[in-house]
Amino acid sequence: MSKYWVIERGAPYSTEYKLYFYGPNGPISPFHDIPLFACSEKRELNMVVEIPRWTNAKMEISKEQRLNPIVQDVKKGKLRYVDNVFPHHGYIWNYGALPQTWEDPNHTDERTQAKGDNDPLDVCEIGHRVHPRGSVIQVKPLGILAMIDEGETDWKLLAIDTSDPLAEQLNDVSDIETHMPGFLDATRGWFRNYKVPQGKPRNEFAFDGQFQSRDFALSIIDETHRSWQSLVGHVVDRNSISCDNVSVIGSAYKIDHSEARELVEKQPAVQPPCPIPPEVNQWHFIPAE
Repeated sequence: MSKYWVIERGAPYSTEYKLYFYGPNGPISPFHDIPLFACSEKRELNMVVEIPRWTNAKMEISKEQRLNPIVQDVKKGKLRYVDNVFPHHGYIWNYGALPQTWEDPNHTDERTQAKGDNDPLDVCEIGHRVHPRGSVIQVKPLGILAMIDEGETDWKLLAIDTSDPLAEQLNDVSDIETHMPGFLDATRGWFRNYKVPQGKPRNEFAFDGQFQSRDFALSIIDETHRSWQSLVGHVVDRNSISCDNVSVIGSAYKIDHSEARELVEKQPAVQPPCPIPPEVNQWHFIPAE
């Protein structure tokens, strides 16, 4: 069993919804308190699942709110859902983030010539299980895609649940094409086109849209982990990020467990989910380029 669990506050699919994380001693921050490495020797990672496969609600770790609960993203006053771009329904992987990583918006990546997007590193978990929102799972990194989103570097890590039946056979990005033919193209196409139904242009990529290797991915993971260490160590501008945590040694933002519990207990009780707008289930057909 996982040593982490979650509790909901507010109504799902509303602006009041929050999903808080707990560890053995009470509430924690999934951004700062969950270790990046589940097994450093094997380079296996902890992943926080924000969005289960086949769902549309754009849930994410809130960087700005204390203890960084998962909330539904809001843009221009509206809750965000991804469109169904044929033949896909919602997200085609379990989508989430690596804890204790940060894509520094003050740093221009010499490989992509774009600054970081100010978020934890995104993860696409490609195994066969659908993991519930708020799951903390152990994954093996396989490769990475460099998406350029509105002028910012937005790395997309491909990884697989270490308990998945295919995990032993997948050790690098090339193995994905061997054992899951067509999946890399589907992933690249999804990221390229998912904003088109909203009237936005197709996304672009560095490296001509080619997926980079596991070793390359590990180098990005290490870089973003060092950036996070500078963030919680009060070395760089926080950019409105809440760095409250209960366990990071030497952090200037460490709080005690009683304060963390009080913060969560003050939140409104969980409510029944709000209805999802019917248009979320609409198909969108994108013409070929």
